[in-house]
Amino acid sequence: MNIKSILAKPFAKRITKRIYKKASNAVEVQHKVFQKLIKEAKNTNFGKDHRFATIKTYEDYKKQVPVRDYEALKPYVEQILAGKENVLWKGMPLYFAKTSGTTSGAKYIPLTKASMPMHIKAARNALLHYIAETNNADFVNGKMIFLQGSPVLDTKNNHKIGRLSGIVAHYVPRYLLKNRMPSFKTNCIEDWETKVNAIVEETGNKDMTVISGIPSWVQMYFEKIVEKTGKPVGKVFPNFNLFVYGGVNFEPYRAKFENLIGRKVDTVELYPASEGFIAYQDTQNDNGMLLLIDGGIFYEFIPAAAFFDENPTRISLKDVQIGVNYVIILTTNAGLWAYNIGDTVQFTSLHPPRIIVTGRIKHFISAFGEHVIGKEVEHALKAGLENSNASVNEFTVAPQTNPENGLPYHEWFIEFENEPDNMSAFIQKIDNALQKQNSYYLDLIEGKVLQPLKIKKIKKGGFNAYMKSIGKLGGQNKIPRLSNDRKIAKILTSFTDL
Repeated sequence: MNIKSILAKPFAKRITKRIYKKASNAVEVQHKVFQKLIKEAKNTNFGKDHRFATIKTYEDYKKQVPVRDYEALKPYVEQILAGKENVLWKGMPLYFAKTSGTTSGAKYIPLTKASMPMHIKAARNALLHYIAETNNADFVNGKMIFLQGSPVLDTKNNHKIGRLSGIVAHYVPRYLLKNRMPSFKTNCIEDWETKVNAIVEETGNKDMTVISGIPSWVQMYFEKIVEKTGKPVGKVFPNFNLFVYGGVNFEPYRAKFENLIGRKVDTVELYPASEGFIAYQDTQNDNGMLLLIDGGIFYEFIPAAAFFDENPTRISLKDVQIGVNYVIILTTNAGLWAYNIGDTVQFTSLHPPRIIVTGRIKHFISAFGEHVIGKEVEHALKAGLENSNASVNEFTVAPQTNPENGLPYHEWFIEFENEPDNMSAFIQKIDNALQKQNSYYLDLIEGKVLQPLKIKKIKKGGFNAYMKSIGKLGGQNKIPRLSNDRKIAKILTSFTDL
C-alpha cells in the first residue's frame, strides 16, 4: 500500500470529525460568518452605500440590502473592472470568473484572496469524507482526471479573467500534480472535441482511478474511449472506481455510464459555482449534499413559490424546513451581497444541513399555470426508465402551446441510447410520475386543458451538435432541463430523428 493512501485515512477521519462538529451547530456558525462578512466589508463602497456600520442583526441586513441579480450588481463590478479598489470587498479581486448570462451577456464574478481557497478546500474535503466513510483511499495512488475549461486566462485592465474550472486548474495542490491528468498543454486546447480526443490519447494507457467533470462531457470522453479501444471503460481503467461530478443531476446519465464503464462505480456530487462552493456529498448513504456553513458564505432562502411576489419572505438557515423548494441567496467573502444565483434547492436534513439542487428559478414550465421544475421532470424520467431496457443520453422539455391538432402538451426532446420496447407505455409512466409529483399538472390533465406529454426523438449526437451550433460545446455548459418557451425547442427540431 502506498504511503499516501496510508496517511490519507487518519487525516480524513480527523478533518471530517472537525467538519461534523461545526455542522452540529450550523446556525451559530452561520451567524458568526454573517457578522464577520459585515465587519470586513463595512468600509467598502458597497458597505458604505448600504450603511453596514449600522447593521447589527440579520433583520437589519434584510432592510438595508435588497436581493439582487447580476444586473443590479453590474455597476459595482464595472467600477472594479475600471480599476477602483475596495468596491465590493477589500482591495482587488484575484480573478473574475466569466460565465454566460442571458440578459446581461457575459457575467464577471469576482474571486478574492478570501474566497478562492475554499474552492480547492471543499473539493478536497469531499474526497476526505469519502475516504473516512468507505475506508477506501487506494485511488490517491493512481491518476485523476478533471475535465475542465482551459486554464488560459484573459486580461482586462490588469484583471485576470477565465472560466472557474480553468482558474481552479492553477490551484491544484502540489501533492496531486503528479497524479493529475490531462497535461497542462492538453488542458489549454480550446476546441472541446479536439481536447477530448487529445485526452483520450493521453490517458488511454494510464492507471486512472478518479474521473471528474460534468456528466454529459465525461460521457463523451467515455464514448471515445470505448470507440478507440473496443472495451468498456472499466476494462481500460480497471482501478477506476470513483466518479466525481457536479453541474447537473447524475441520475438521467447513470444507466448509460454503467453501460459504458461495464460496472457500477461510487459517485460523489459537488455543488461548485462561480459565486462560491456551496455543498458536497458527504456520505454514500444520502443523496443530499452537506451545506458548507463556514466557507465564507452566508445563506438566505426564499420559498420558490413566493419568489416573484412583491415582498417575498427571506429566511436564514435557522428557519428552513425539509422538503420546501427554496431559491438560494448568497452573501460571500468575494463581495456578493444577497445575491441570487438562480438555483433552487431543497433540504433533505437539517442536522447536519444537507441540500439537493432542484433546478433553476428561471428554468420551469408554467405556460398553463403548472410550474413544473427540473427535479420533477428528472424524477419522472427516472420512473419511466425503471425496469426498462431504455437508456437516455440527454433530454430537455418545452411547452407546445399551439399544436396543429388537439390540446396543448409538454414536448420532451430525448436522445435515446436505447429506445424503449413500448414507447406508449414509457410515455405513460413518465406522465403518471409527473402527475403524482405536481398536483397542478394533474389538474390540467384531468381537466382536459393539457393532453399527456409527447416525445420528439433527437438523433444520436444531436444534443452535442446543438450545443456546438450555439458555441457551447464542452466546458461548464449544460442543457437546461426545461424552458418556458420554444427557443431551444425550435433549434432542436433540426436535430430530430425522423
